[in-house]
Amino acid sequence: MIVLTPDDPALLQGRACGLSEKIEAGPLPHRKGSTMRLLTSIIGAGVAAAAVAGGAFAVPALASPHAVSHKMSFTAVTKASVGFSDASAGVQQTDVNKAGKTIGFDETYGIAISASAVDNDLTLDTKGGLLYGTYTLNVVTGKVTDGKVTGGTGAFEHATGTLAAKAASSHKYTITVTYRT
Repeated sequence: MIVLTPDDPALLQGRACGLSEKIEAGPLPHRKGSTMRLLTSIIGAGVAAAAVAGGAFAVPALASPHAVSHKMSFTAVTKASVGFSDASAGVQQTDVNKAGKTIGFDETYGIAISASAVDNDLTLDTKGGLLYGTYTLNVVTGKVTDGKVTGGTGAFEHATGTLAAKAASSHKYTITVTYRT
């Protein structure tokens, strides 16, 4: 994959995802401003990824002879983030249901592919196993596109589907994941 670093780091700073004030220890890029902007974008992506994982957590029946569609909705809350370089970062989020009960966790790894877009890989850890997904986050608009469920382990093995995310605040995203196994 080719990673493009924007000419103007200010373009990475988007409204899409808020960045927690506490940045965990780890290697930080030389340009802190662009890293913070990238982290903000990746956080949004993490939320979207968390959406891939699930909120209502309808775990598919393992012995089902037909692929059944499942829909999960939850809120991803950013807890930590770290910049790995000027163009990449990782984000950890806790996923909660409507009642505020923790239903899982997600990890997102994002790479800036342009001045306004970040490609993200997501892993959701929830009841039934791990759910994997990818999505692209526009750091200017906060819009998540190309959200795909790409597989998983346990109940999510061979899962395919889509994911969507909507910012509820700077550190919270509402995620909807629709998948089949």
